[in-house]
Amino acid sequence: MAYREPGAQAEKPNQLTRRVMVGSVPVGGGASVAVQSMLTADALDVGANVSQIEALAEAGCEIIRMAVPRRSCLDAFEEVCARSPLPVVADVHFDAQIAIEAARRGAAKLRINPGNIGGWDKADLVLDAAEAAGIPVRIGVNAGSLDESIARRDDLSLPQKLALSASEYVRHCEQRGFRDVVVSAKAHDVMTTVRTYRQLARDIPHVPLHIGVTEAGTRFQGIVKSASGLGILLEEGIGDTMRISLTDDPVNEVRACWTLLSALDMRRRGPEIISCPTCGRCQVDLIGLAERVEGHLRTVRHPVKVAVMGCVVNGPGEAKDADVGVACGKGSAVVFRNGEVVRKVPEDEVVGALIEEIEKL
Repeated sequence: MAYREPGAQAEKPNQLTRRVMVGSVPVGGGASVAVQSMLTADALDVGANVSQIEALAEAGCEIIRMAVPRRSCLDAFEEVCARSPLPVVADVHFDAQIAIEAARRGAAKLRINPGNIGGWDKADLVLDAAEAAGIPVRIGVNAGSLDESIARRDDLSLPQKLALSASEYVRHCEQRGFRDVVVSAKAHDVMTTVRTYRQLARDIPHVPLHIGVTEAGTRFQGIVKSASGLGILLEEGIGDTMRISLTDDPVNEVRACWTLLSALDMRRRGPEIISCPTCGRCQVDLIGLAERVEGHLRTVRHPVKVAVMGCVVNGPGEAKDADVGVACGKGSAVVFRNGEVVRKVPEDEVVGALIEEIEKL
């Protein structure tokens, strides 16, 4: 079935993909977009990796990826899989035997690039190991590691090259009878990434897609770049699982994913803060206040809209769709619920008053 432009009267691409299971997490076939991240601890340090997984799970991560760079890391990987509350994906490059062993030792999924795993003979051995273990494989293609035969073609754009490479890998897997495949094809450039995934949604509409902007950068730049590209794709129905890649604490990757999904009204896990950018009418430290409110709300798990406004004149009106909120004046604030003022509190009691109102919901 061909991909249709946004607005066409048809099912969206992520409703048409084949479903695969990563542990107990469904990916594809209309399942909710699954949130992923990747471990950054030393691959030999079991305790550090398990601790990081627990923190990521608390933040809302659903699938975690762990690099297994050397065969000597396999024992640690096996123990991490056994202790992890999340399904663990083995990220393997260059050595097919590592991927084969990871499949035997508890991996919930394998992530390989057939272009650097040692050729199709070795890639086929990896597929056999995945099939024997009953786990899926993510075929990951990046702009920096394209097959030379495709990379040197002048008749194709970079998005077309990436999509062609990924599609050829999928066809090979399917010809061998292996269909539990997820595909990613990333670039650091936002629009190259968007065009590549649009092409994949046309070329292999049945295959679940893992979306992300690779090497997106540090927190600020990386979140902006990722949200720009992934927001476009998700709104068009492209993407079955996602990662926002940051040069930062991976917990912030997970928080960014959930914030983006919430902003698109696709999935909600926790509170949404509505706050004004301040102006000359503001007579409180609104930036500090909003940050304190945000910090307190990190332990709240149900979706709730909380407004923190700097102007008592416009506050309730500008945030009338918030569940609870405050609008500040000089030294005090009014607390409102569903647009209606319920009480007035001193400035230093604002955070506590908001938490009290949230607990009443």
